[in-house]
Amino acid sequence: MTDEQTQQQELQQQERKAERHKARQQKVKAGVDAKIAAAQEEKGILLVLTGNGKGKSTAGFGTVARAVGHGKKAAVVQFIKGTWECGERTLLEGAGVEFHVMGTGFTWETQDKAKDTAAAEAAWAAAESLLKDPSVDLLLLDELTYMVSYHYLELARVLTALRNRPPMQHVVVTGRACHRDIIELADTVSEVQPIKHAFEAGIKAQPGFDY
Repeated sequence: MTDEQTQQQELQQQERKAERHKARQQKVKAGVDAKIAAAQEEKGILLVLTGNGKGKSTAGFGTVARAVGHGKKAAVVQFIKGTWECGERTLLEGAGVEFHVMGTGFTWETQDKAKDTAAAEAAWAAAESLLKDPSVDLLLLDELTYMVSYHYLELARVLTALRNRPPMQHVVVTGRACHRDIIELADTVSEVQPIKHAFEAGIKAQPGFDY
């Protein structure tokens, strides 16, 4: 076989590969297009971001930023957060996002269940008000899952508020070990799993990256 014939054969193989790739991609596109055509309902979405990995709150705040970028009204209620400066809050409050922060710190720091429960009740009262407000397009309930796990808030009360919110209001719930009933109610659930974490290697949390 001459060099010219070899080159021609290689070219034909490349063309066949390109045709097969195009056929596969056309099949993928047809499937995606069919799903898009079938998904015509518009409603408020309940998104749960749970699991033991890093990034749940960060993803929640990213969704808030996206909403604000589209001119939507967003609000945030933070549970079990420290008293240090929050970069996301500094940025988003400047963009008109309403914040309510439990602000007592982590429960292993306060070691005072009565104080934590009272703080949780106050934060949840703000959340309930926002969950009734149809002008709020997106509400982030950051670390809400712990309030249910630690029995600071009644599960039934949380479920009722989530079910009865305005039809077009989106809600994002973050935190580990989300209760199965909240997961069942949710429209979308993502579980973040840890593979590696810098803290386990002795690297401290740093502003601008971790908080």
